Amino acid sequence: MSTSPFIGQVREALRVRHYALQTEKTYLFWIRQFIRFNNLRHPSELSNPEIEAFLTYLANVRRVSASTQNQALCALIFMYRHVLNQPIEGLQFGMAKRPKTLPTVLSASEVNQILAQMSGEYWLMTALLYGSGLRIHEVLRLRLKDVDIEGQSLFVFRSKRQKDRYTLLPQCAIVPIEAQIAKVQALHQADVASGDGMSSVPPSLFRKYRHSLKSPAWQYLFPSSTVCVHPYDGYRCRHHRHRSAYTKQLRQAVVASGVCKRVTAHTFRHSFATHLLQNGADIRTVQSLLGHTDLRTTEVYTHVACQRHAGTLSPADRVLSP
Repeated sequence: MSTSPFIGQVREALRVRHYALQTEKTYLFWIRQFIRFNNLRHPSELSNPEIEAFLTYLANVRRVSASTQNQALCALIFMYRHVLNQPIEGLQFGMAKRPKTLPTVLSASEVNQILAQMSGEYWLMTALLYGSGLRIHEVLRLRLKDVDIEGQSLFVFRSKRQKDRYTLLPQCAIVPIEAQIAKVQALHQADVASGDGMSSVPPSLFRKYRHSLKSPAWQYLFPSSTVCVHPYDGYRCRHHRHRSAYTKQLRQAVVASGVCKRVTAHTFRHSFATHLLQNGADIRTVQSLLGHTDLRTTEVYTHVACQRHAGTLSPADRVLSP
């Protein structure tokens, strides 16, 4: 099915609309699952009953989460609307209701405990997640040209919803980041000497800047350990480090630190915003640093940052002695 002409049409429709590569992989996965669920029948022969049966199977048999179910539905909606030109109407299934949760936030001491179990590149990645409020993919996609040490700022290029922004470069990360830049430059010189040296970029930038991609400025701050072939344009390049490598290191550090919270890379971004508010930062400033379009998205951190119970004393503390 990977060489199916229909799957090729879906991939082409996604790329024409500039969907992210990860979104492309996810949508193609769910469309393949839908076709296999219906015994390899062509989607043009299927309609609402088959779509509803597939979503019911995901919810009741596969027991997927609400967000995963919504992801599958979005993939099918895209396929029928943009590839088959048969928009889905009258579907009994809407988007599954996702639970409203507050973000997990680490205390300053817990951040220190985790950082104490990390070193090298992974320590620096975590320091930028917490000290700059970056998402993990924003950290991994940083290039040397995005680091302004003198201005103590980082440039985040085309992040969520294709938005650019500037954020803080913490002072504690300056010396490690200078060492990392020197390491990347040495690796780049070795790549150039061996006939490589190009960095991976989106296709539109490849056409525009292809003659500059061997310059040090375009190299990733956290490069991959191996050279690969670009998935779109087919040239040899060095991509950034895969997020799974960081996830593995973080998991080990959390276990070794003894922190008994569910910690992901995004937890440090939540902690960054919460600690800024606790230290008196203006919510508009926090919104700008995080890159939120809607202030209501940033306001969730005020629920975590404030004194949660306004000094209310438990009745047990009035009756029971320690």
